[in-house]
Amino acid sequence: MGHGAAQVGRRPRDSAATRRRLLQAAQELFAAVGYDATTVRAVADRAGVNQALLFRYFGNKRGLFLEAVQSEVLALLAGPQEDLLERSLTAMLSGERDRSTQILMAVLRAAGSEQIGEEVRQQLGEAYSAAFAAQAVSDDPQDCAVRGELLLAWVLGIALARSMRPDGPLQDPEAVRTHVLRTARALLGTAADRRPPID
Repeated sequence: MGHGAAQVGRRPRDSAATRRRLLQAAQELFAAVGYDATTVRAVADRAGVNQALLFRYFGNKRGLFLEAVQSEVLALLAGPQEDLLERSLTAMLSGERDRSTQILMAVLRAAGSEQIGEEVRQQLGEAYSAAFAAQAVSDDPQDCAVRGELLLAWVLGIALARSMRPDGPLQDPEAVRTHVLRTARALLGTAADRRPPID
């Protein structure tokens, strides 16, 4: 009886740890091979758990992607639009940059997916570019849209370059942040670099 009670007492903690392992494994695989090539079995194997637990916690692969990747990116979009670029750079360049870059890479790869690509492009890509476009100083809405798309493409490109060259010059967070915000100010016509540097 005592042993059973101990097992029940540990279950919430073990469940939380299992979820974290599954989410981490999913982020790594979605970033490395893309949404289409990632299987629930591969995620479960990487996390060291039975795939039945993945279905229990997330329902299916799409549900896993929504929680592991999409919800994290949407959280960045939830704040003030004028701070979006800064918050995105902080997520990419801070001490959590390996994980954050994985998430951005997972989004980048998922955008080309036949299974979930359109949803990613609409909910994430369009939301990001629209938020950037809203900061552009121009009387031409199409011009603002182009500027927003250019800035989004650049941020995603930086994430890709950092993942491809882990020892390259783009691993310097202060240099990247300084140049990106200065260039964003010129591109959007706003004071995008007015914030203090990352600690």
